[in-house]
Amino acid sequence: MEKLNSQLYWQNYCIIKENERLRRKAQQLNQENQAMLSELKQKLAKGRSNPEQGSCLSSTSNPNYSDPSKP
Repeated sequence: MEKLNSQLYWQNYCIIKENERLRRKAQQLNQENQAMLSELKQKLAKGRSNPEQGSCLSSTSNPNYSDPSKP
């Protein structure tokens, strides 16, 4: 019985540690998402206030995008 308790204690400990790790990762991802959302909102607002620049979701918003219509 004591061996079973030790095994269960160890499993519980490992689960708790993994949960803490995943919680930290989720918080980090949430912070990144919030930063990207804020950046997107700023770009959208800037695009609305400056309509002569064209669509704010143009290919220039992605530096890795290559326009196939340009040589």
